[in-house]
Amino acid sequence: MTSANVLGQLAGLLASGGIEVVDCSGVLGPETPLLKLPPDFAKDTPPIRIHRISEYDQDGPFWAWNWLELGEHSGTHFDAPHHWITGKDYPDGYTDTLDVQRLVAPVNVLDFSAECAADPDFLLTVDHVTAWEAEHGAINAGEWVVLRSDWDKFTNDEAAFLNANETGPHTPGPTPELIQYLIAKGIVGWGSQCIGTDAGQAGGMNPPYPAHNLLHANNRFGLASLANLSKLPPKGAILVAAPLKIKNGTGSPIRALALVPKA
Repeated sequence: MTSANVLGQLAGLLASGGIEVVDCSGVLGPETPLLKLPPDFAKDTPPIRIHRISEYDQDGPFWAWNWLELGEHSGTHFDAPHHWITGKDYPDGYTDTLDVQRLVAPVNVLDFSAECAADPDFLLTVDHVTAWEAEHGAINAGEWVVLRSDWDKFTNDEAAFLNANETGPHTPGPTPELIQYLIAKGIVGWGSQCIGTDAGQAGGMNPPYPAHNLLHANNRFGLASLANLSKLPPKGAILVAAPLKIKNGTGSPIRALALVPKA
């Protein structure tokens, strides 16, 4: 079968509804939860603001449009390698220079939502993932891997979504060993339903913030604040996660879409 035949079949399945397009993004607006940095750092991402230019009025009688204020890493977003110091030297590590061939890939959805509900500091380990692979099949090179925590249920409550107290944020994420395991497998990137790709307490790990530190050191991508992963199978879906082509961009809000075969 040729690639043209495969694309023709895909087009037919999309047209007939045999493949469902699942929106894996949250709403981007003034109420979107945003990352809060430790107090030692000077700046947080500013609140998202949507400014009206015109809406069929004296400023534009036939059109409606807005202009936006938002950070690159706001809402459901993409982390490019240049986002972290370990990835700063990759010439293709910006959102305008990265290889777009890598952005559309099979996705492995690791459902540990029950564990995350029981323990907000749940850490995904190599043992967890090898057991998952024994049940669902191997994670392969060039694929996305995402942790289903169902954390998107807190999207409308920033305090619950960030889940921070005097000891810092408490949200699930990967161990350093797991990120190293996935990089060795050749994944294209790692994704989370939480505010960032790392666990809330990842600052105390070795290395600190391993998803950021290790992924970007190896020219891999990160996805954060994903939504609706409960609508995806463990394997068999295709994830499209394309950032805006921002000049020297370190990341970008995205509309993450999954192509899911219907039973």
